[in-house]
Amino acid sequence: MSSAASSVPVDASASAPGLPGSPAPVAGEPGPAASALVRAIRGQRTDRLPVWFMRQAGRSLPEYRDLRVGTRMLDACLTPDLAAEITLQPVRRHGVDAGIFFSDIVVPLRLAGIAVEIEPGRGPVFADPVRTASDVAKIVAIDPDAVSVAAEPVREAVRIVTGELGATPLIGFAGAPFTLAAYLVEGGPSKEHLRARAMMHADPEAWHALAGWLARVSQGFLRAQTDAGASAVQLFDSWAGSLSVADYRAFVAPHSRAALAGVDAPRIHFGVGTAHLLADMRLDGTTDAVGVDWRTPLDEAVTVLGADVTVQGNIDPALLQAPWHVIETHVRDVIARGRAARAHILNLGHGVPPETDPDVLTRIVALAREADA
Repeated sequence: MSSAASSVPVDASASAPGLPGSPAPVAGEPGPAASALVRAIRGQRTDRLPVWFMRQAGRSLPEYRDLRVGTRMLDACLTPDLAAEITLQPVRRHGVDAGIFFSDIVVPLRLAGIAVEIEPGRGPVFADPVRTASDVAKIVAIDPDAVSVAAEPVREAVRIVTGELGATPLIGFAGAPFTLAAYLVEGGPSKEHLRARAMMHADPEAWHALAGWLARVSQGFLRAQTDAGASAVQLFDSWAGSLSVADYRAFVAPHSRAALAGVDAPRIHFGVGTAHLLADMRLDGTTDAVGVDWRTPLDEAVTVLGADVTVQGNIDPALLQAPWHVIETHVRDVIARGRAARAHILNLGHGVPPETDPDVLTRIVALAREADA
């Protein structure tokens, strides 16, 4: 990495109220619901531009790599004190305006008893792909409420985190039904998700049964987090960009809408490569904010989304490797374009790459603090 952030202070905890070592809020003082992040999701602009980063907890942090030695990913996600500490690490280091709960989108499937492992360098891999109607029947026979029952380690981790964060909000998250279905049907990561897309048309009844079950699983996972204290949620539809508008509307949007509809918290919806789906990503008003990836300028996204929805994003993750003057120019442009929306949450257009210098993220947070929200 270049010397882009050589003068960046690492300790940004003073800008993140409620961190360990800071006084916890007392009765009568503002809590997470009054934070800039939560207010922005709800459409209120404040004098503070809220900023957090997708995948801010994880491989870009040396303290994370040290902590994970000898522990498999899904085991780390389901060990409450470990998951809590990993969630808190970037909030301490960067001074971001929210924690994002450290987990993985396949965790609720593991909680449902489905055999899945995360292979380093590849991603989630399922022992038994779901390819036929009989495969779907076996999956949907599992009670989705079993996820909530088995999610006590998740609730405990959330309680630990929110107790430490104080007035800083925690964002809970889950994978969207299509992205989870794509993994299940393909058996692992895929570029075009051909089998999943084929199932929609070859056996729509099986598809809707599977996607409907996954919507209940995702909803239960989100509710486990909000019941334990998460102040907002984000639904990740990582692979939705592979879909046509017609397929998204017919086979995906109703299930994503169902996943979010039962969650009583401010809601963010995010997908990758979804410029052609932006209007539909609003899910008929079910979501309060829409994450926009780096491909679409925010002011252009607002013309599609409308003025009554918050936008989140959309710094290009690739530019985190550039010299600071390039990053700064880009971030300032993103902030300027975000002013077209009713409110803006500064974030990346996707997750933090593992090779990112953490000090660059800290410096972006400092830049956001200087910006006119």
